[in-house]
Amino acid sequence: MRVILELIRIVFIFLFLGGVIWVILNHIYQVYGGIEEYRWIGGLGIYIAIFVLYRNSFQFSGWYKGKGRKKLPHRMTAVLVSASVLCILLPLPLKYILG
Repeated sequence: MRVILELIRIVFIFLFLGGVIWVILNHIYQVYGGIEEYRWIGGLGIYIAIFVLYRNSFQFSGWYKGKGRKKLPHRMTAVLVSASVLCILLPLPLKYILG
């Protein structure tokens, strides 16, 4: 039962938190205009960031208490956070580079 509750919690975190951040980021993208085709890259960055946040923080406060709960290695965390920031910022220059 705890596993099912944790899966529901994961889906809720990804959908709710991802949705809220997406709305904020979408408003920022609309200010610059012309990046509608590249917004999905920012969305990918949001979900990478939420994944890192879940693995390094949220998984330790949930219902599931089984084996295999450990943080991401520091190097992997740095790579994923860097990729997330890059994905979130990438639509802005793509607008000017690709027209």
